[in-house]
Amino acid sequence: MSTKVTDIILNNKLLIPQLGLGVWQANDGSEVESAVTSAINAGYRLIDTAAIYGNETGVGRAIKNSNVAREELFITTKVWNGDQGYDKTLAAFDHSMKLLGLEYLDMYLIHWPLPAKALYNETWKAMEELYNQGRVKAIGVCNFQIPHLQDLMAHATIQPAVNQIELHPYFPQTELRKFAKENNIAIESWSPIGGKGGTGGNSSHDVPLLEQPILTTIGLKYNKTPAQVVIRWHIQNGLIVIPKSVHEDRIKQNFDVFDFELTDDDMKAINGLETGKRGGANPDTFNFN
Repeated sequence: MSTKVTDIILNNKLLIPQLGLGVWQANDGSEVESAVTSAINAGYRLIDTAAIYGNETGVGRAIKNSNVAREELFITTKVWNGDQGYDKTLAAFDHSMKLLGLEYLDMYLIHWPLPAKALYNETWKAMEELYNQGRVKAIGVCNFQIPHLQDLMAHATIQPAVNQIELHPYFPQTELRKFAKENNIAIESWSPIGGKGGTGGNSSHDVPLLEQPILTTIGLKYNKTPAQVVIRWHIQNGLIVIPKSVHEDRIKQNFDVFDFELTDDDMKAINGLETGKRGGANPDTFNFN
């Protein structure tokens, strides 16, 4: 079995690493720089940030100071809610690129659909322009539900390459994943190991995902941690996964998931943890900023 990170082929034929580093809640400056540097040194090539994270400058500095060629890295950032709309999206992209210090971006995402504002189609037109200009290699969305995707695709000339959503064994988003597969949209999992509750409050689960005994039991078979077992579950489900950490040992550990394979029984046992409950905000009602 290969121990190297696998790739997903997006609908525009671009390759994206299946495992990357998320930097939500990583402080700008030395903390995020150290995290990104540790990740790149460990073999990560996908780095996922966002304008609202406030750490694009540190991410860019770590990229610049790395010994890895720019074309080997896959860098994602996102347009924030207050910057939706055609002109504001173009300006927000320019600002993010300035902070990141990059000449091009690998992927740009709409962070939330904000259906109450109904601006995502205008935002998407701006993103299509950036794509057609070659300033970004792929465009996509975050937190879009099936109706949001249907409406967007009805107005778009370029189909979203990725939908980044809250996804973990407690909340596997089966129907949304099925829709995405039917429409050749890759799914990227945020809060992939359960987190502590995303935007909108604390987790709605009594037992944190990684404290579930079945994950410990499965991990013992392979000499892996519960987190590694869950990350492997994402990989084998064909998902892109971006666990967040600022600790070098954990960053390395999260990447060490390509030397074992979960059995069908393992996968079924993990699937059995589903509760249908989110830890983060509901995209249908979330309207912050």
